[in-house]
Amino acid sequence: MTEIALNLEGISPLEFFGPNNTHLKLIRERFPRLTIASRGNVLRVQGEEDLVEEFKEVIESVVAHLNRHKEINIKDIEYLLNGADFGDVTMPVVPDEVILTGPHNNQVRARTRNQKVMVELSRENDILFAVGPAGTGKSYTAVALAVKALKNKEVKKIVLTRPAVEAGESLGFLPGDLKDKIDPYLRPLYDALDDMIPVDKLNYYMQNRVIELAPLAYMRGRTLDHAFIILDEAQNTTELQIKMFLTRLGPNAKCIVTGDLTQIDLPKNQKSGLIKAIKILAGIQGIATVYLTQDDVIRHKLVKLIISAFEENKE
Repeated sequence: MTEIALNLEGISPLEFFGPNNTHLKLIRERFPRLTIASRGNVLRVQGEEDLVEEFKEVIESVVAHLNRHKEINIKDIEYLLNGADFGDVTMPVVPDEVILTGPHNNQVRARTRNQKVMVELSRENDILFAVGPAGTGKSYTAVALAVKALKNKEVKKIVLTRPAVEAGESLGFLPGDLKDKIDPYLRPLYDALDDMIPVDKLNYYMQNRVIELAPLAYMRGRTLDHAFIILDEAQNTTELQIKMFLTRLGPNAKCIVTGDLTQIDLPKNQKSGLIKAIKILAGIQGIATVYLTQDDVIRHKLVKLIISAFEENKE
């Protein structure tokens, strides 16, 4: 057994512990096997050495976030508990730019700071993890970058894939061929492509497998070269699945992996492979991670208010 004391001097107790200690309660839920006690600005923790060390790293990341931003919310705590480090990205904001022009002269842009960082990191890295809540434009921006690369002949094909994990409801038996069965899972990616490529050209690309949409299970055994590959909803992959996917890359491939660490639909006895991959691949040259936040939500103006209302109710 190991016991340590962490001094939180200089940190606002209200910001650190949260309203009615909601932040501390969430941290305690993450470490049920540890004994955690708070007194003033001191946190005492007792338990197995490896868990105590993991707890210490989480607390240090929370303190670092508070020192940088002077505030923290329940969503930030959730992401930090899952291994996020909002201080990873130190890149300056890149200029506002058009990624590509769609079929109706609609301009697809990186519209928020973190979307712009996502564009820049994708240029400089062959594998990019883009993590954030729903509505932040992760998948849409990823598809735009893939279509741009195809138009510029930087790649010969686009491969879009998702794990076929049901999000809380059962689709039951679906009639039809393979395409009919998997289309419901891939519909968000189709919607993005519709905004960026004329219908006739998109149909041509699909028929000739220049653009391929497939469930993650169909990636096994393949090597994808001269391709731009997107794994969407990666929070619902297991460790073995995401390892299988990442090792499909050929020497001239680029990849973006998107996911929301707060919407994991895997069975309770399975851990998200995305969380593990981000942690163990951090620091490898050519692999980067960008964290999008509630500030990057670009859907209807009410979406941000809806997210905030649910978060406040949760607290």
